[in-house]
Amino acid sequence: MKEHKPKYRLIIFDMDGTLLNGRTIFKIAEEKGFENKLNEIMKGKMVAYKKTIEIAKLLRCIEKDEFLEIFRKIPLNENAKYVVNELKKIGMKIAIATDSYQIAAMDLKNRLGIDYVFSNEIVIKGNHLTGEIILNNKNPSKKFEGCKIHSICKRDILFQLCKDLKIGIEETIAVGDGKVDICMIKEAGLGIAFNAEEDVRKNADVSINNLTEILKYVA
Repeated sequence: MKEHKPKYRLIIFDMDGTLLNGRTIFKIAEEKGFENKLNEIMKGKMVAYKKTIEIAKLLRCIEKDEFLEIFRKIPLNENAKYVVNELKKIGMKIAIATDSYQIAAMDLKNRLGIDYVFSNEIVIKGNHLTGEIILNNKNPSKKFEGCKIHSICKRDILFQLCKDLKIGIEETIAVGDGKVDICMIKEAGLGIAFNAEEDVRKNADVSINNLTEILKYVA
C-alpha cells in the first residue's frame, strides 16, 4: 500500500494571542507596574521595530526567573496543546515565530515540544534582563512595506524553513492574529487568521476561532 503523504509538512504559529491566550509584554507590564509607559510607546508614531527596542528597555533589571514565573501565568489558548500534539502525530514540523522574546518562546517550545523557535533576543547578563535587544530582523526599514518594518520578518522565516527542510511553500501553513503575521499568512500554502482583526482576515485563506479547526485541513 502506498504511504499517505500529508499535504502540509510545516506549520508556523504566532505565539502571543495565537498559542497563548494573552500577550507576554502586557502581562509583564501588568505585574511589574509599567503599563502606562508601555501604552505610551505603543501609541507613539515610531516605526514598529523601534517600538520593540524602546519597549525592551522597560524590562531592564528584571530577573530571568521572575520573568518566566510571570510568563507562565499566561494560559494557553483552548486546545493549543492538543492541536500541537495531533500535528506532531502526523509528522508535521512545527515552528513558533514571534516578535516577543526568546526567553519566553523557548520556554513555550519546551512545554509544547515545538521544533523551531524564531524570536527577538533579549540580552541577559547573570540572571537579569539588561533591556537590550537583538532583533531577529537584521534589516528593518520603514522604506519597505509590511513585515520589513517589524522586529521580525515572518515571511523570511517561512522561506528559510522551506529551504532548510527542502519543501515547497505550498506545503506550509501559517497561523496568526496580528499585522506582523500578515506577510507569512499571505505567502504560506494555507494562511490562517485566528481570532484576528480585519486586516489579517482579508489576507488569509481561512479564518478560524478555535485552533482545532486547523486539523480539518491537514487530515
